[in-house]
Amino acid sequence: MASLIGSGFLLVIIIAAVMLFLHFVPLGLWISALAADVRVSIITLVGMRMRRVPPAQIILPLIKANKAGLDVQVNQLEAHYLAGGNVDKVVDALIAAHRAQIPLPFERSAAIDLAGRDVLEAVQMSVNPKVIETPVVSAVAKNGIELKIKARVTVRANIDRLVGGAGEPTIIARVGEGIVTTVGSSESHNDVLANPDDISKTVLGKGLDAGTAFEILSIDIADVDVGRNIGAELQTDQAEADKRIAQAKAEERRAMAVAKEQEMKAYTQEMEAKVVEAQSEVPHAMAQALREGKLGVMDYYNLNNIQSDTDMRNSISQSGAGDKLAPQQPVTK
Repeated sequence: MASLIGSGFLLVIIIAAVMLFLHFVPLGLWISALAADVRVSIITLVGMRMRRVPPAQIILPLIKANKAGLDVQVNQLEAHYLAGGNVDKVVDALIAAHRAQIPLPFERSAAIDLAGRDVLEAVQMSVNPKVIETPVVSAVAKNGIELKIKARVTVRANIDRLVGGAGEPTIIARVGEGIVTTVGSSESHNDVLANPDDISKTVLGKGLDAGTAFEILSIDIADVDVGRNIGAELQTDQAEADKRIAQAKAEERRAMAVAKEQEMKAYTQEMEAKVVEAQSEVPHAMAQALREGKLGVMDYYNLNNIQSDTDMRNSISQSGAGDKLAPQQPVTK
């Protein structure tokens, strides 16, 4: 019984040792490399395990590159993996560039991949150009008419400028700027509608692909729509603003006139109050003059006669004015 337990324990140890050995020494991968005529030593594979590099992610792309006729070394692929790159995509890009006869060394391909760009997509775009559609660009001609333009830009990736070159948003922004400039320099929107290819020629002549990762092949105007009459709207807004300013100034003058009128009414009421007050002092003054002998009795009577005569004349003049204004009544017999 003890010998049986000891044999089972020994078997487990042997199996664990074999599994550990196969983990550090990938014999299957080594045999696949030999079959593909790729010379890789067992020590190199063990070193990859020790450096925590999955051997399959290095050996399989190496086999693919060797079959495509590329001269790629194990150390290059391992260094690129340790730098955080995508080894498989870099090798695919090298193979695609080699088949398309595009000069692309491994160092440049690795640099493009480490820069965060899709190197395989860049190579594919070099072979098959890409069409970028701009959003609707609003531009106003000199006659004030708005045009809404949509363009399609055909670009091809420039391998030499992929590292450090601007991307698609820059191309779209520059094309939009060129459209606005071309339409804005046109005397009439009808000129743009009649010759939309002038926009393409002007924009292409500006060299908008300078400093970008692309090469512009063509710019095609996809759609041109007539928008609002911006000039008329601006004139209407200006007229409305002028009218509001004039109304505000007129309201200010009216308020000043009302305030002046109120001031004059207050002044008139004050003067009338002073007159009434002065008139109320007249009898007291006359009585004082009579007492002091400064005013005789005959003088007092003469003053009363003059006042009565004045009142009568006023009454006659008012009644005469009323007779002229009143309509005549028919006389009945």
